[in-house]
Amino acid sequence: MGRTPLARYKKKIVILGGGFAGVECARQLEASFGNEPEIDLVMVSEDNFLLFTPMLPQVASGMIETRHIVLPIRTVCKKTKFYEGRVKNIDPYGKLVTLWGTGDKRSISIHYDYLVVALGSETNFFGMADVEKHAYTMKTLNDAVMLRNRIIDMLEQAENETDPILRDSFLNFVVVGGGFAGIETAGELMDLLLDARKHYPTILKEDLRVIVLEALPMILPGFNKKLADFAKEKLVERGIEIRLKTAVTSFDGNEVTTKSLDESLKDATDDSKIDAIRTKTLIWTAGVTPVNTIKRSMFKTDKGKIIINDYLEVPEFSGVFAIGDCALFLDPETQRPFAPTAQIAEAQAKTAAKNLKALITNSEKEKFVYHSKGQMAIIGKRSGIATFLGMNISGFWAWLIWRNVYLSKITTFDKKTRVFLDWIIDLFFDRDISRLKIMKRETEKEYKELDEVDDVW
Repeated sequence: MGRTPLARYKKKIVILGGGFAGVECARQLEASFGNEPEIDLVMVSEDNFLLFTPMLPQVASGMIETRHIVLPIRTVCKKTKFYEGRVKNIDPYGKLVTLWGTGDKRSISIHYDYLVVALGSETNFFGMADVEKHAYTMKTLNDAVMLRNRIIDMLEQAENETDPILRDSFLNFVVVGGGFAGIETAGELMDLLLDARKHYPTILKEDLRVIVLEALPMILPGFNKKLADFAKEKLVERGIEIRLKTAVTSFDGNEVTTKSLDESLKDATDDSKIDAIRTKTLIWTAGVTPVNTIKRSMFKTDKGKIIINDYLEVPEFSGVFAIGDCALFLDPETQRPFAPTAQIAEAQAKTAAKNLKALITNSEKEKFVYHSKGQMAIIGKRSGIATFLGMNISGFWAWLIWRNVYLSKITTFDKKTRVFLDWIIDLFFDRDISRLKIMKRETEKEYKELDEVDDVW
């Protein structure tokens, strides 16, 4: 089929979100339309960089320098007009996206002809306000830096603490969630603690406790059971405690209470179902939920995610696509939503870009079909697990594959080189134990939209 000429007037494609899904979609569209004067590509994101989230635990442990896992969007998507801002409202009837204004910048509205919603997700605390208030998370670059500072701070306080109960609470670190983020965070956390311990004479190896709490009966769900069991065995060997079928019920900043989900404990009065761990540091990696912008939008949602069809398009609004963590797409085999991974986000981005091109050129759209390229996780010093090219691999070789695959996914040569050098340096030197007193900045006050509407075509 020959290509249909583009319409005379300009058509604007707006992409919301600068994560893996949004950036990959923009790159694909640039390849198709980057030199077409009739097409405008626009991206909106809160940050002006793509955060390489699989390496966040390594930033938290001090193995990789903070700026080395961020790729400036303007250097990756050079043919896309970029706006740094937070989406306030999406009006699919008026085809308008409005951004929040603050004390420093005006609110603006952007008109679109085609829209890709790739706003990702935020941490889900399942309604536990006390956990949300006191827990550390692993979702942003700030989270990783804050957690690293916290760990060093706890070691500093424990070194000179004479009260044994208080000292134990400083040296107990609890990770909630036994998925990729939780397991990799626990492994890196233990690496950092063991490296740093030699600088704290009164802290012994047996004083350090890293505990992983997981509500399911196994860690790393979705992995081959044999590999998940191998990972568990290796983590336990390194001194990490793993408690399965255990759910968190509260955390007040000093003590986390848990309940057992083991069905064998039938007796409601059985005290063994309830437990408490004294700790000052709880790291929450137990789930994500779509951002509030999606939840309050006009799109039909299910559990906060936008309902889409087989072409990743919102059924009620032609030309509007939703991809990544904020879109509800069921795995045809399990009839459950796909896991919120970068691999799936990028696969959906490619299909959405193809279908946008099909809409613009009046050609046939294609359904999204996901083919997994494998799964990988690192579990600490030079050890990992991987399902790769149909093979199950564990130990050193899985760790090596993880490094090579993720290094290849960093798109710019300078960042690739910096991460590689960080890894080389880690082979020869201990992690730095300086605590940078970086405070979390308060969220900017949001201002109402100005009467004038800027930037509308």
